Amino acid sequence: MITTRRSALKSLAGTATLLSTGTAFSKTLPEIRELSTTENEIPQRIAYIIFDGITWLDFFGIYDPLSRLKSMKFLPDLSWDICAYTDMATDNFDLQVKPHKVRNSLADYDVIIVPGGFGTRELRYNQDFIKWIQTSDKVPLKTSICTGSLLLGAAGFLKGKTATTNFNEYETLKPYCQRVATDRIVEDSGIITAGAVSASLDLGLYLCEKWVGKEATNEIRTRMNYQG
Repeated sequence: MITTRRSALKSLAGTATLLSTGTAFSKTLPEIRELSTTENEIPQRIAYIIFDGITWLDFFGIYDPLSRLKSMKFLPDLSWDICAYTDMATDNFDLQVKPHKVRNSLADYDVIIVPGGFGTRELRYNQDFIKWIQTSDKVPLKTSICTGSLLLGAAGFLKGKTATTNFNEYETLKPYCQRVATDRIVEDSGIITAGAVSASLDLGLYLCEKWVGKEATNEIRTRMNYQG
């Protein structure tokens, strides 16, 4: 069934709801697919996962709108940790970010967010790293941007799910999930995956709307001067 995003969000517990187009934020939406959406629970603790070979825009694109939930007092109690398996995370151009926590259990968070980057191609075979990601097994909402979905897949979280990834890696994702979608954002039973790098901003605003509604998200979007 094809419907608008507005009507779909009124029934977040519904199943097999397909959104290809719609309107929100007074703009044309990217393609969004929602299947068996999760309960609209308000998170308190978020874990951002960083690693060597990350694409930093995957991280910062979603971090900016979600951080405004706290700074603009829509979710004043929201907190987050930048988590890594190593003492420092470095992209392919030597830009480094030091995490808050290293090799900590991810079990106590409400949301984990896994960016992508070229480093994901090797990390999906790193058993120690994947075992660390698997400590988030009971976390209610797991999200990824770009090839971060390969790490969710390697951890076993995409079994029986529909998911998406970078458009160059659809074939790579296939062994990890039931179906690969080409939509920009895909939500399926506690898993939300987003497409290539710029989708990180859209995913951030999508989560804002899930948690605090359209009006607050419009304010966040305006502060960001986001025209996408």
